Amino acid sequence: MVSAPAAGARRAAARRAGAVAAALAGWHVLPAATWLPGLRGALWPALDGRGDPGRVALTFDDGPDPATTPLFLRALERLSVRATFFVLGERLERAPGLGRLIVAEGHELAVHGWGHDPPWVPRPVRDVREVARAAALVADVAGRGPLWYRPPYGVLTGGRWAAARAAGLRPVLWSAWGRDWTADASPASVRAEVARGVRGGATVLLHDSDAVCAPGSWRAALGALPGLVADCRARGLVVGRLADHGVGTPRGGRAGACGPAGG
Repeated sequence: MVSAPAAGARRAAARRAGAVAAALAGWHVLPAATWLPGLRGALWPALDGRGDPGRVALTFDDGPDPATTPLFLRALERLSVRATFFVLGERLERAPGLGRLIVAEGHELAVHGWGHDPPWVPRPVRDVREVARAAALVADVAGRGPLWYRPPYGVLTGGRWAAARAAGLRPVLWSAWGRDWTADASPASVRAEVARGVRGGATVLLHDSDAVCAPGSWRAALGALPGLVADCRARGLVVGRLADHGVGTPRGGRAGACGPAGG
């Protein structure tokens, strides 16, 4: 028979263990609320990618992809635009020459993680190791250390936030996206979706690979690029890299809208 004091001690230990588990779960999951665009834009404008109101930062996720990224590079060259590519370490490791080409053409490499893993299971030690590994590879390929980190799926858990800080990276998500990862995306739908959210100072999310998207969905983003850039330039906005965007730096002036002419 268990004595009353012993039973009480066990209950207290169980409560302490439950409290610790709840605290760890909260630490892991609560930062993921920054995924919500309205909340992020209102409370954390730098995490939302807000920068110079005279500029728009153009970013691409999930590459480099030897089959598709060169097509984006050619399109950007024709448009005289430089962008930021958030690369996966496992893909960059297989195509380091393509990573060097991205940098040689004036674009910026940033860290999207090592793989594109779901975020919900806490794995802080692995997060630190993999983000550091990806950052080191990007630095080796680019010849300089990366500045930015965007987690897969845009979900910034406590572990991923800590991993970015440990690697000396600044987390940044986006202010507008094209929903270009879906099977029914088209150049027109991507352009219209970006127009819904973009203002001067925004960061735009697109994808230069369908590695973790619907097969062939990259064509929608690629086809939308000329129109997106034209829309922004028509309003006097410069389209470029995050490194030139002044994220988190207060700027004067009035942010202009960026969307299809007349829209």
